[in-house]
Amino acid sequence: MSINKIEMPTELYYGPDSLSHVGETAKKFGEKVLLISDNIINDMGYVKKATEYLEEVGLTVATYLGANSEPTDVYVDEALDILKENDCDVIVTIGGGSCLDTAKAVAVVATNGGYIGDYMKGNKIAEVDPVPLVTIPTTAGTGSEVTNVTVITNTKENVKMMIKQTAFLPKVAIVDPNLTMTAPDKVTAATGMDALCHAIESYVSNIAHPMTRTFSLDAIKLILNNIQTVYDNGDDVDARNNMSLAAMEAGIAFSNASVTLVHGMSRPIGALFHVPHGVSNSMLLPAVLEFSKQEALTELADIAKLFLSDEELKDKTTENLADETIRKVKELSHHLNIPNLKSWGIDEDEFEAALDKMATDAINSGSPEYNPRVPTHEEIKELYRTCYTYDFSEK
Repeated sequence: MSINKIEMPTELYYGPDSLSHVGETAKKFGEKVLLISDNIINDMGYVKKATEYLEEVGLTVATYLGANSEPTDVYVDEALDILKENDCDVIVTIGGGSCLDTAKAVAVVATNGGYIGDYMKGNKIAEVDPVPLVTIPTTAGTGSEVTNVTVITNTKENVKMMIKQTAFLPKVAIVDPNLTMTAPDKVTAATGMDALCHAIESYVSNIAHPMTRTFSLDAIKLILNNIQTVYDNGDDVDARNNMSLAAMEAGIAFSNASVTLVHGMSRPIGALFHVPHGVSNSMLLPAVLEFSKQEALTELADIAKLFLSDEELKDKTTENLADETIRKVKELSHHLNIPNLKSWGIDEDEFEAALDKMATDAINSGSPEYNPRVPTHEEIKELYRTCYTYDFSEK
């Protein structure tokens, strides 16, 4: 029997109003806080609320609100400057994945030096403990609050760098579903499908193990049972709570079992055509599952057992069940109005011209090697072409 490993934050707070723990939690690690967020979260009042909790326990707070799009090396440098100017000894981040990933990068570079890209593929190992980090997500999607991964765009080379080391794991995650209640339907759909990608990819990953698969399956079940509800009715408190739990579970799963081909192909789309991460993942998921089906029949069949009744399961083969899972994902994508690459507005000639770089960058990210069916460079290019005009409504 193989020896498996699982990593997650030292502490997890989950549940409505858990944001109230941020002050006492941060105070365990320091006295001067760098709060990393963005302008939207600030406008919603969440930055003010978090700041009040921090100041109530005597902490001083400096703020960086620049993480207003997919995270870049520029954001990391800007936030790092503020941290140094204010001698901050603890970082709190509240927001979506962009804020959280920026903060994780800052925490590591602040104590280990260099450029964030130096840490890609383990070229530079963070040997010094990072600045203690408390993560607070405001979307139910990325799972970044519980992962040892950060994804930062290299703005000079237009490459999304997927960087994974233990040092990027936050000290504490605070998952307060109340903070997701204001997410609009398009954000809810994109982030929820991102979480579904994490859950499915980590389940079919060729380095998954029993504990990660436990998290993966529960996350898949929660998402399939709740994502349409929160999309159609964002005020449904129970569904929002379930989606936050699912995103956290999926984050733990993929942080330890890896994502696979969807994420590998998604990052170049985001880097070159500025498609939000959750949307680009959603554009790819059904086609990648079709590509991977024969090598993941058992795993895809397991997923079908989560949503089919006993009567529906009768007389179905493993391949029938795998097909049901793919059908369910397509049906869900259609209901959530997920666009294909063409309808998003990406020019076909520009897309075709970028395919070689995209396929190369996808492979170089490392994620495709964990896919049940490992693709060649040419197969990735063909998959991109399939996804460009993919019809989610086809039965």
